Amino acid sequence: MRGPLVNKLSLIFGPRPPLNCILLCLVSVCVLIALLSSFSSTTFDSVTSYAKPDVYTNYRKLKEQARNDYLELKSISLGANLIKDVGLCGKERENYVPCYNVSANLLAGLKDGEEFDRHCELSQEHQNCLVRPPKEYKIPLTWPAGRDVIWSGNVKLTKDQFLSSGSMTKRLMLLEENQIAFHSEDGMIVDGVKDYSHLIADMIGLGSDTEFLQAGVRSVLDIGCGFGSFGAHLLSLRLMALCVAPYEPSGSQVQLALERGLPAVIGNFISKQLPFPSLSYDMVHCAQCGIIWDSKDGLFLIEIDRLLKPGGYFVLTSPTTQQQDSTTSTKKGITSSSLEGFTKKLCWSLLAQQEETFIWQKTADSQCYTSSSQDEIPVCKGNDMQMYYQPLARCISGTTSHRWVPIHSKSDHLNSTELEIHGLHPDDFFEDSNFWKLALRNYWSLLSPLIFSDHPKRPGDDDPLPPYNMVRNVMDMNAHYGGLSAALMEARKAVWVMNVVPLGARNTLPLIHDRGFAGVLHNWCEPFPTYPRTYDLLHANGLLSHIASQKCSMFELLLEMDRILRPEGWIILSDTLGTIEKARTLAAQIRWEARVIDLQNGSDQRLLVCQKPFVRK
Repeated sequence: MRGPLVNKLSLIFGPRPPLNCILLCLVSVCVLIALLSSFSSTTFDSVTSYAKPDVYTNYRKLKEQARNDYLELKSISLGANLIKDVGLCGKERENYVPCYNVSANLLAGLKDGEEFDRHCELSQEHQNCLVRPPKEYKIPLTWPAGRDVIWSGNVKLTKDQFLSSGSMTKRLMLLEENQIAFHSEDGMIVDGVKDYSHLIADMIGLGSDTEFLQAGVRSVLDIGCGFGSFGAHLLSLRLMALCVAPYEPSGSQVQLALERGLPAVIGNFISKQLPFPSLSYDMVHCAQCGIIWDSKDGLFLIEIDRLLKPGGYFVLTSPTTQQQDSTTSTKKGITSSSLEGFTKKLCWSLLAQQEETFIWQKTADSQCYTSSSQDEIPVCKGNDMQMYYQPLARCISGTTSHRWVPIHSKSDHLNSTELEIHGLHPDDFFEDSNFWKLALRNYWSLLSPLIFSDHPKRPGDDDPLPPYNMVRNVMDMNAHYGGLSAALMEARKAVWVMNVVPLGARNTLPLIHDRGFAGVLHNWCEPFPTYPRTYDLLHANGLLSHIASQKCSMFELLLEMDRILRPEGWIILSDTLGTIEKARTLAAQIRWEARVIDLQNGSDQRLLVCQKPFVRK
């Protein structure tokens, strides 16, 4: 692909400009650069240090454009064929999610639902190509409109699938010619979501669902979230509600939720644990999620117990009560009685039941599991914090952990005692927090002029406000303590963050969950469990060096980043100079627009800021 400067040169010199003309232009630009350099020692590839957050001025933008013109002329003189662009994948891969190959899993002998689970070790589908968007794909609407209206061409959901869905889905969605509209949260349309949320609050003894935070409920795992309307409501209450649902080749709950800009990830515990540590969530919710909870001798309920924090809630809306025939009461009785035996073994108490909705509360007393009456389910041995798709275990987790703190006893911010549980000194934590506050100011100052100057069709003054409504979600691919997520929240950006802790690095995921943030453990030598085009901004500090130490391919990682990033989305990579230069070369092959930024702090660290183009074919 040729830039605007190349097109202008083609009009002047023709499609094949003479070599002497090119060299003349190159020499002229070099002289211009030398003159500019005499005025400032920070002409190109530089931003101010983190102590000075105003990164870009109009003068810097002019110098950046001059630098880009120079590099473009240089590429012409060297020849465009030296770097070959990566080709596009076929149409069949428009919604491709690696590691979920049902046919390969069946051939490997997997059955009883395991064929639908994640098996990267069986996937041999490596193709070095870019997953292209569907022909009808459009850039998502900005928030908050994009939360309630999405383009139907952006997701794989047919009209027949919509019409064959249940009554709850039809109440929450309106399928128009090229859009899918979800009922708003303004109270004008009664779609049942607000009433349902108020019902849950009332059943656990609260006056309103606005009191969830006061009751210690900050994080919710929504299993089988439908199309995310309940999670969207909880997000409006400042709760972190993460949707987790199985992989679906079409009509995916996770894909629809992410397209709305809501937190979601592919996950299924048919045979394996979810990639979260023990004691991660204040509430786990299942409304007609399709799981038979009393199957496999209660293994699914044991996994819920592992994920719940002490005093946390399990909310179950059972589909068996939706029947209207004579078997309704019988089915309800079977569900209630069978779950009662398991929940007692787990030291859960049934708080309330109203029609089809049940709410249990996990005990806050860790000694309950070691009493003589609880010997049917043993306590797990060893450290269970580093869980990465391990087999479901029939044992109780977390009872000996220092993180065993009831949810109603937790404060909004971690105190020094809680930080020490995670091996952190309060001064180090404070320093990390300040670093990310300043880094965020630089990021936003950096992206604002780039977004608006690169896209003049979008409104904005010469130095516009940060593009908070153009970035709905961020994936922090090497999240450390979750400092970027905390900085975004403190700055009141309308953004949520998926915090990813790489396998092999220090496992800070328990700390991230204790802060009330969304996060998963992931091996970046493998693809991430999400659909294509689901994130607006990818951030990675030190990840490239980490995967090199793990003997993994940087090129395959960048291809995976391209898959999960939406067109016109942004990438911010921070690493050592040599690593960043290598990534910049690869970024050119992937067709990203890339710029190296010198932090000007005397270190070997550099930023690589990239944008994914909207490639059509």
